[in-house]
Amino acid sequence: MLTSSKAIVLNSLKYGEQQLIVDMLTEELGRVSFICRIPKTQKGKLKKQLFQPLSLLDVVFDYRQNVRLQHIRDIRLTQPFASIPFDAGKLSIALFLAEFLTYATRDEQQNAALFNYVVNSVSWLDGQAGSFANFHLVFMMRLSRFIGFFPNLEDYREGAVFDMRSGEFAYSAPLHGDYINADEAARIGLLMRMNYETMHLFHMTREERNRCVELMLAYYKLHVPNFPELRSLAVLQELFAK
Repeated sequence: MLTSSKAIVLNSLKYGEQQLIVDMLTEELGRVSFICRIPKTQKGKLKKQLFQPLSLLDVVFDYRQNVRLQHIRDIRLTQPFASIPFDAGKLSIALFLAEFLTYATRDEQQNAALFNYVVNSVSWLDGQAGSFANFHLVFMMRLSRFIGFFPNLEDYREGAVFDMRSGEFAYSAPLHGDYINADEAARIGLLMRMNYETMHLFHMTREERNRCVELMLAYYKLHVPNFPELRSLAVLQELFAK
């Protein structure tokens, strides 16, 4: 079935001398993996530069349901980045989020709301001239709403812990160890009120920001099967001293 879709690149892996295996999140079908032959000359449409992490594309491909790797018929870059490749902070965040999305959306089917959220968020980051140090925190927290385990924040009272398995506050520590203590749990509601427009008002040290990332990754690992340690995390943790 010939399919046309908007897509965002998550990951690419060299396969042989002239091929790439590329994982994308598509608007029409959710996660799709492609095998792409990259010609040695510049004449072909498939160029390695198109498959940089979080690149926004229009793709046409012959979709075969029982085939693991699809073949691209036509491709076009829809929104060249203005700043992400040229700003070390934005690029580090983009590489982290591309790796994060590779695993967080691994089993996602067609989900227009999720796709639009990711594309609009990446576009916002590319166009942002001011503070964006908390961008990845907002992105990760709000993504959970689209993939089915957004925390229930309605029952918070002072002294509650946050049970990461159930995604709810509790008033005594659960028997398992997957919970956030009362001091840190008290900040969850505050963090969840952040959005891209207001996040610059929430001042954090690098250590506080990194702790938030650690807790969110722990939450995702509980809810997404086989979610691994992320290789790009170490670089992200060195960003934004203030």
